[in-house]
Amino acid sequence: MNFIWPSMLLLLLLVPLMALLYAWLLRRKKKAAVRYASLGLVKQAMGGASWRRHVPPALFLLALICLLLAAARPLAVITLPAQQETILLAMDVSGSMRATDVKPNRLVAAQNAAKAFLTELPRNVKVGIVAFAGSAQVAQIPTHNREDLASAIDRFQLQRGTAIGNGIVLSLATLFPDAGIDIGNLTYGRNRGVAIDQAPPPKEFTPVAPGSYNSAAIILLTDGQRTTGIDSLEAAKMAADRGVRVYTVGVGTVDGETIGFEGWSMHVRLDEETLKAIALRTQGEYFYAGTAEDLKKVYETLSSRLTVEKKETEVSSLLALLGALFLLAGAGLSMLWYHRVA
Repeated sequence: MNFIWPSMLLLLLLVPLMALLYAWLLRRKKKAAVRYASLGLVKQAMGGASWRRHVPPALFLLALICLLLAAARPLAVITLPAQQETILLAMDVSGSMRATDVKPNRLVAAQNAAKAFLTELPRNVKVGIVAFAGSAQVAQIPTHNREDLASAIDRFQLQRGTAIGNGIVLSLATLFPDAGIDIGNLTYGRNRGVAIDQAPPPKEFTPVAPGSYNSAAIILLTDGQRTTGIDSLEAAKMAADRGVRVYTVGVGTVDGETIGFEGWSMHVRLDEETLKAIALRTQGEYFYAGTAEDLKKVYETLSSRLTVEKKETEVSSLLALLGALFLLAGAGLSMLWYHRVA
């Protein structure tokens, strides 16, 4: 536990002084009581020879300790509900997702895991879906309606190409509709030799610290390497500059697999290095899912990560409340047993 005002802890020296003062008052009271001849008067003067006599003062002392600790403004790492209000699922629907190394195939396993993920999220969290292959499209704008989201996932159609960067940028454009993010200009501008970080932004924009935007996050699921579109790491930089975390999920095998469809074949390989770099740059996290069960566990982990978070929080109010409860308990017991607050 850390403290914002640690110098206030010096006031805790009052606690042993108060305990010594209490012991001294008890001794003085005992000496004065022996002057009386009546044993009943002695017991009355001593307040009753029982442990109950010391309970209210002990509670008052605990209340003093709590209040002094609260005055030092303590900080503690506690688990709180996360502030994410919107999550964008950017899902790869390229032709390589028909590979069957993840049963029954990569696409169906990803669809099933994504729909299970939706059921685990609190209803107050909006979810949007971006599907990307050679280009990227918004399959479902952010909504609370889980049925619409499940329907959008079921409508996925496989296409050629893998534009991972486009999926990230379109997710950002969906999260920030007024930011003027034009994925078309970024893509064609790069074809003309203009890098993203060299192109002037359409509106004034000041980069923030990576991972500092707590109202939204992107989950990027892919099984291959980028073959077209915006550079993946440049897209990750755009997300990092806006403080948006990108959690990357790699599906399939690192060694790759050769698949064929309608007379053509291709070798697809999971580009873990790029996915790890995207997660690192945006302060997110990379997950590998080699099987359907792995993919399900990844989404379960992401659900817990995105709905709760551990953060350092000031707990002065909790200690002050505890001190007030001790104070009330001591006063209440004193009134109940001795008809006075003492």
